Amino acid sequence: MKHELFVPGRLCLLGEHSDWAGEYRASHPEIAPGLCLVTGTDQGLHAEAHAHDDALVLDVTLADGVGCEAETVVSQWEAVAASDSFFRYAAGVAAEVRRHHEVDGLVLRIRADLPAQRGLSSSAAVCVLVARAFDRVYGLGLTVRDEMELAYAGERRTGSICGRMDQICAFGRRPSLLEFDGPDLRIEPVSPGGEFALLVVDLCASKDTPRILADLNACFPAAPGRVAGAVRRALGKDNRARVGIACEALRRGDAERLGVLLSEAQAQFDRDVAPASPDELAAPRLHAVLAHPAVTELGFGAKGVGSQGDGCAQVVARDAAARVELAARLEADLDVRCLPLTIRPLGDEDASEESLHPLPSRFA
Repeated sequence: MKHELFVPGRLCLLGEHSDWAGEYRASHPEIAPGLCLVTGTDQGLHAEAHAHDDALVLDVTLADGVGCEAETVVSQWEAVAASDSFFRYAAGVAAEVRRHHEVDGLVLRIRADLPAQRGLSSSAAVCVLVARAFDRVYGLGLTVRDEMELAYAGERRTGSICGRMDQICAFGRRPSLLEFDGPDLRIEPVSPGGEFALLVVDLCASKDTPRILADLNACFPAAPGRVAGAVRRALGKDNRARVGIACEALRRGDAERLGVLLSEAQAQFDRDVAPASPDELAAPRLHAVLAHPAVTELGFGAKGVGSQGDGCAQVVARDAAARVELAARLEADLDVRCLPLTIRPLGDEDASEESLHPLPSRFA
């Protein structure tokens, strides 16, 4: 039996890096809990899955049209996960699923319209997709939170020091507020009070996410010095205050306020966080987009995406028509690729997702 699946990417509106930073509270409670405001992307991974006797078989067509294939027998899943293979994330999740459940192999054919390595959680989407495919094919009875946990553990098997924010793509396109308090993750769906026309700008450049993560992790949990202290403050209490305000703006349908908060967050990131990883976070392509006159004329505010660096930018456009004009001008002037993302009020199917652990109503 074949199963049709879709997992979107993840856009972090505000709060990047506070997921893994908040996990340090397990040993250092003086660190503030992480707080992120995220939403699913309009783009993602479309897949067809069915069982295989003894191998993980992947047939992938990337967003740029490039195709790649791999077949790995069960006994090699852990080794591939520990390698530098393009397929290491899928193998890591497969190994993690097999550690907990009696499963055999899997055939997974993936078509992606989500760009890879751009801060939109393409690797996490793959990990969630693999966990979900095993669940559907073998009837494991996983909840969405179970899929997230398997995806996170599988990605960590590869040596990634990612946090637990990215796997929220398992919940689909809806906006969510996430709190990271040591090992605990709490999730609250956020119901937008109106429509937000965002533009995701693929900078068509490259960045080294593992390097960014390693440099910023070196500022935790109690590294000395002005730079390290500024990073902890920016990703901690300052981030919590800003995300709390942004969440209320989203609930009110206030696109202008949300845009202003994005620009404020970028200004602090450049001042307080970027010095900890200057080679990667100088991000000349990102800052060329943020400084483009069209962003001010047609948008309310903008910032980098995900781990930051030259992956993607995000802009809160003034409306859908302004977004179209903004995309055309940026693509013409800066040789970038633009992707629309629309945040809408939740439907019944979004509000009824399982396994939610609500946050308190106030975020101090």
